[in-house]
Amino acid sequence: MTEFLHHIFAFDANSPLLFTQFYFWAFFALVYALFALIVESPLRSKSKVKSRLHLRNVYLLFVSWFFYYKTSGLFLLILAFVTLSDWIIAGRIHKYQTANPKSQIPKALLALSVVIDLGLLAYFKYAYFFTNMVNDLFGTGFRVFDIFAYIGNGFSQAGRFSVDTIVLPVGISFYIFQVISYTADVYRRRIDPVKNILDFGFYVSFFPQLVAGPIVRAEEFIPQLYKPFRLSRRLFGIAVFWILNGLAKKIIMSDYLAVNLIDRVFDNPLLFSGFENLFALFAYSLQVYADFSGYTDIAIGVAMLMGFYLPQNFNSPYKSQNPQEFWRRWHMSLGRWLKTYLYIPLGGNRRIGFGTYFWWSVIAFVSSALTGWWWQILVPFGVFMIGVAVADRVFKGVKDIKDISPRRKLLYSNLNSFITQVLGGLWHGASWNFIIWGGINGLGMIVNKIWRETGWHVRFAAMTVLTFSLMALDYAYNLPVWRLFAVWAAIVWTGTAIRYIYWLVTADKIINQKLSIINRKLSTAWAVLQTFTFITFTRLFFRSSSNLDPASANEVAWTTAKNMVNQIGGAWNNAIIPDFLWEYRWVVAMFVAGMVIHWVPANWKRRYRLAFAAMPLWLMVIAVCAAIIVIYQFVTADMQPFIYFQF
Repeated sequence: MTEFLHHIFAFDANSPLLFTQFYFWAFFALVYALFALIVESPLRSKSKVKSRLHLRNVYLLFVSWFFYYKTSGLFLLILAFVTLSDWIIAGRIHKYQTANPKSQIPKALLALSVVIDLGLLAYFKYAYFFTNMVNDLFGTGFRVFDIFAYIGNGFSQAGRFSVDTIVLPVGISFYIFQVISYTADVYRRRIDPVKNILDFGFYVSFFPQLVAGPIVRAEEFIPQLYKPFRLSRRLFGIAVFWILNGLAKKIIMSDYLAVNLIDRVFDNPLLFSGFENLFALFAYSLQVYADFSGYTDIAIGVAMLMGFYLPQNFNSPYKSQNPQEFWRRWHMSLGRWLKTYLYIPLGGNRRIGFGTYFWWSVIAFVSSALTGWWWQILVPFGVFMIGVAVADRVFKGVKDIKDISPRRKLLYSNLNSFITQVLGGLWHGASWNFIIWGGINGLGMIVNKIWRETGWHVRFAAMTVLTFSLMALDYAYNLPVWRLFAVWAAIVWTGTAIRYIYWLVTADKIINQKLSIINRKLSTAWAVLQTFTFITFTRLFFRSSSNLDPASANEVAWTTAKNMVNQIGGAWNNAIIPDFLWEYRWVVAMFVAGMVIHWVPANWKRRYRLAFAAMPLWLMVIAVCAAIIVIYQFVTADMQPFIYFQF
């Protein structure tokens, strides 16, 4: 019995609570049974209902803390600390604003909160990154030192915690952003501070979304703390559907693709052909979507069973027609957070100021330090920023604001959105490849904005010059990277040429309305395919930086990315493609099926979701049992962790 209780309540790093494990669902069944006893009460008076709500929130707080302890051990103390600090600071902010609306103390307190929260995040997540950068820059030999482990050793057995490595607490990026949103929203007077720290702790640590999101803003969730439990028969069915849908995405699709192909290729790209590397890269785009959206589907379903509603986090992102639309559909909670608390404060499309120049300078400095290309980066950067400052002055000096305002907005938007994308990439991990990934996405958004504002004559001429320039570079240097760019440019040029010719024809009104409709559909399909391809190639840097030891992440990630580019851009042996398609036929079939399901119209998905929710209870039980049997036929020997746990 002692060993059993120790297994249940003690932290085991090798056995965290995962949505894909039976242990979690046994845990949730017990939690939900007691939850039902708490919320299903015959009490009717307002005071007793309020007391019941408080009891429910406190109960779920301690359940969430137990869940996090089973996932991260004593890092629960970090979660408790940021909960306490932001609750106190937000309360002080509200007090000073109420007493004196013109006081500068609230702004100072907000800054203190951000420094504490981002300081903790930077320490745990970026200690190796900054240490390596300083060592490379100044030739020093600094090593990371875990001050929290050192303090812990002072209160426990000597040497119990290692001080030579810093372990990243699971979910720290998500709950840090949540507490920042709360304090910022209190400062902006969008919400009143939570009076009870236990209620606030519940908001921060609600276990379905604690370790991998979605990032729930305070104004979206805190009002739900004081609403009675409601779960209709239809909502119950939808919640069950989301749970099954998430499990199927994770276990059937994501894990199957990873174990049977993707992990093998990324572990050693040189053992596989160019086509196999390319297919694995496209398959990874589907894997990471199925993995992350599968987690959030389960989180949404579990939360809904308890009467809480989490925001949508994905909206069929691979249907996007351009990079901007993709980032409005992908990890939507992070995108909204970055827009609200970073992009808009920087100035959005309204202005550029100190923040814009500061972050551009930081990005230039870090890029120079990591690559060693000081003059190659800093000199062009200085010229560029001087040009921006001059252009900004010129724009502001123009009297006819109607003519120049759109250009100014485009300039501001491009500068601030690029910063947002780079910092969003850095949020995902302390690796040079994550910065590259964010930067490429930022450049993609800028190029697309400019492209849409450009006439067809210029578009065709620009693509022609770019394509032939890349072909010339490929011919001159014979490097795989130039060959890869040249082939991609040639494909894009072909599509541009076809659309350019169509534009010339339609300009003379020689085409009928039916063909115009067909063209719009083909244009949409072409735009979706281009966007999916662009996002997939950026994933090369994302995946090669994932699941790595922070101490060696930069070197390993860069080597992996370089080897894959060399294989994909190198000479292909087309004779092995039929053998690959046959040998990995089930992987190929899974990829095709996943993309077809993803591209199914949203209203079709809504219909079968509602049809499932409307099933008689006995039929739903049968369907659930059958689905679980099918899903767990795909379980691998070692349960695959969710990808976003590392962030």
